[in-house]
Amino acid sequence: MARILVADDEEGVRSFLAEALEYEGHTVATAADGEEAARLLAKQGVDLLLTDLKMPRMDGLSLLRKVREEQPDVEVIVLTAVGSVESAVAAMKAGAFEYLTKPVSSPAELRLTVARALERRSLLNWKAEARHTAGEVVLSWGAPAMGPVVEALRKVAPTQATVLLMGESGTGKEVAARALHQQSERAEGPFVAVNCAALTETLLESELFGHEKGAFTGAVAQRRGRIELAQGGTFFLDEVGELKAELQAKLLRVLQERRFERVGGTRTLDADVRWVAATNRDLKAMMARGEFREDLYHRLAVFPIRLPSLRERREDLKPLAELLLRRIGEELGRPGLRLSPEASERLAAFPWPGNVRELRNALERAAILADGPVVEPRHLWLEEPGEAPGAAPVRAPVDGVRVPDTTLEELERMAIEQAIANEGGNRKRAAQRLGIGLRTLYDKLRRYGMQ
Repeated sequence: MARILVADDEEGVRSFLAEALEYEGHTVATAADGEEAARLLAKQGVDLLLTDLKMPRMDGLSLLRKVREEQPDVEVIVLTAVGSVESAVAAMKAGAFEYLTKPVSSPAELRLTVARALERRSLLNWKAEARHTAGEVVLSWGAPAMGPVVEALRKVAPTQATVLLMGESGTGKEVAARALHQQSERAEGPFVAVNCAALTETLLESELFGHEKGAFTGAVAQRRGRIELAQGGTFFLDEVGELKAELQAKLLRVLQERRFERVGGTRTLDADVRWVAATNRDLKAMMARGEFREDLYHRLAVFPIRLPSLRERREDLKPLAELLLRRIGEELGRPGLRLSPEASERLAAFPWPGNVRELRNALERAAILADGPVVEPRHLWLEEPGEAPGAAPVRAPVDGVRVPDTTLEELERMAIEQAIANEGGNRKRAAQRLGIGLRTLYDKLRRYGMQ
C-alpha cells in the first residue's frame, strides 16, 4: 500500500478522499492548503500527492511545480471544479499524472485513478528495481522435481517465445514468470501481471487494452491499458483459462498481429511485450468441451512448462518456509521470526494440498499467534485433508491456553478483537498489527458482524 498526501482547503473533501483511500489500505496524510502540504512533503516522503488547484497561500499548480522540482518521483493527481478543465490541462502539462473533476463522482473512480498513478510510479522505477532484484527470485533449493523446470526456464528466457505455465493453484507460477522475466533480454523493462479471474469481462477488456475518452459510461479520460504499460517488458496473463470467448478472440488477434486498439479507439498500437500465461485448469479438456479456443491454446503453449506441486518437491519445503517466514516477519514489523525444529517437522509432515499459497497462509497465521521470535507447533493451524474449510477444530493450545474445538473463523475473530483492543480501538493500527490491509480488516469485521 502507498503513502498519499491529500491537499484541499475543504474539510469535507479532504475527509471523503482520505476515508476512501484508507479503506483501500493506503496511509493518508492531509493538508488544508499548499503551504501546509509543502511542509509535510519536506518532512516525509510520499508516493502520491492528490491536490486541489485552487487553495489559499499556495495554489495547487505552484505546489505541483515545487514537487516536480524537488521530488520528481512523486506522482500527482489534481482536483479541479467542473468548468475549469483548462487549468487542469495546464497542470498536466506541468507534470500531473491525471485530473479529477469535483465533486468526484464515486470512490471507485478515485481508487482506479490512484491505482493507475501508483502503477505508473512503479513502472518508472522498473529499471532500477530490475537491476536491484536481479537474481533474487529463487525457484528451488535443490528438489529433483524442480530441476527440469529451472533448466527449461533458463533455456527459453533469452528467446521471445510465448510461455505457458501450468500447475495446481499456489505452485508459484507468477514467481516462475518473474524469474523468466529477470533472465530475459527484457529484464530492465516492466513486468505487468493481470489476473483474468479477478475482473469482470467488461472491466478486463478495458484493463488489457485501455480505452478512449467517452468509450463507455464513466470513461471520462483516456486510459492506457496494461498491455501498453508493459511495452518493452513482460506481460503475464494469470488464470488465462478464465477468459470468456469474446476476449479469447481479441487476445488471439493481439498475439497473432502484435497490435491492438484501445476500447472505443481507432488508432492501432504495437504490442511490444513478451507473453507469459498461466493456468491451473486443463486447457485441452476445455478445448474438447468448446470452452477454450484451440488456435489460442497453440499460440500460448509455444513453450509449455509444468510446475510440480509442493508435495512433489519436499526438499524445498523447509528453506521455502524459512524464507516466507522471514518476509512475513518483516511485513509485520517483527524481523527475526524463525521456526522451531518441532514446527519444521510438523510442516514437513503436512500434504499441502494448497501448495505454496497454503504454506504462506499457515505461516502468517502462526506469526500472528506467536508473541516471541520462535514459531512453535502450537502456533500452526493446519487444515487436514477432507475437513471442511474454516470449520476444522484447533485442538492445540495457543500460547499455553487450550482452545477446545475452536474453528479457524473463531480463532481469526479472536485475533482481530485482541488486536483492536491492544490498539485502543484504532482499526488502522490494528490492521497493521495483524499484517493485513485496512480494507481486508473492514471486510472481516463485516463478515463477523463486528462493526
